[in-house]
Amino acid sequence: MEDLVFNIIQALKDFFNPQMVIFIISLIPILELRGGLIAASILGIDWRLAMIICIIGNLIPVPFIIMFVKKIFEYLKNTKLSVITTKLEKKANKSSEKVFKYEKWGLYFFVAIPFPGTGAWTGSLVAALCGMKFKNAILSIFLGIITAAVIMALFSYGVIRPLIS
Repeated sequence: MEDLVFNIIQALKDFFNPQMVIFIISLIPILELRGGLIAASILGIDWRLAMIICIIGNLIPVPFIIMFVKKIFEYLKNTKLSVITTKLEKKANKSSEKVFKYEKWGLYFFVAIPFPGTGAWTGSLVAALCGMKFKNAILSIFLGIITAAVIMALFSYGVIRPLIS
């Protein structure tokens, strides 16, 4: 992931200041807050400021995904993008079994633990497709984002070294 983040930094740094670069990276699916904090450490941004920027960047898409993803998917099913929609739905449904069993806590841990394929974007998709109440989904995802930010800041800024490198 570090190589991908470094390449994105290189592509954006001529157009945006470092804070905007990490904000943009935090908005991107898959990279999200994890990529934003790695970028922040590479760019030498203070960890406290980086956490605030990355949390905000990662949180912004969440309510829109929860509210509109079902309608968007229904529309896309009638287009050439139906293959992508089906693939995303399968991924979300696979994750939803684990999440839905524990509802709010399941969604929280799904977002909080920074593993590949987890995070706010997928968590929002799972919450929407499972029909989770908006308020419960937002709270679980927000707390998960904060927890993921703490975990990733500890790793990104070298406080904790990964067991596997």
